[in-house]
Amino acid sequence: MYQRVALPLCPDEIKTLSAGDAVLLSGTLYTARDAAHKRLFSLLSDAPAGSPPAGWPLPAPCAIYYAGPCPAAPGEIIGPCGPTTSARMDVYTPALIDAGVTALIGKGPRSPAVLEALRGRAVYFAVTGGAGMLIQRSIKAVELIAFPELGTEAIRRFTVEDLPAIVACDSRGGNLYAR
Repeated sequence: MYQRVALPLCPDEIKTLSAGDAVLLSGTLYTARDAAHKRLFSLLSDAPAGSPPAGWPLPAPCAIYYAGPCPAAPGEIIGPCGPTTSARMDVYTPALIDAGVTALIGKGPRSPAVLEALRGRAVYFAVTGGAGMLIQRSIKAVELIAFPELGTEAIRRFTVEDLPAIVACDSRGGNLYAR
């Protein structure tokens, strides 16, 4: 049985999600892969403490999906859009959680530093690798938001409906990968 979850996550909802929960995500999320994470981290590093950096493209709270969508075929709004390996973003993730990211979506286990950063503040959802066409069906709207020169790694805002996922790491230290 799937639990319906609205994005972005509010603090009360973060507390209710547990590792292993099957969910259907609906709402707004932002795509960001390696190159976009490097840019976001650079913006954060250059900003005065406690203020959003100049050029910061993400709202707080927000959800980040580790994906670089394939180009759309004629008549489609986006091509297949499967997840990329989340661990590649681990060096940047704690700072992004500090900046207001409350949900992370990708595939594979996370580092101890990310698990600690999630505590009380965010949730990590896993989606099935190789399921890009299934995920594509959940994407209802797409808008380019930042770094267009990065091509498929640019940040895009997606409106999604019933995107199937599993809570892999919850905000209380639950970790599906450690089971």
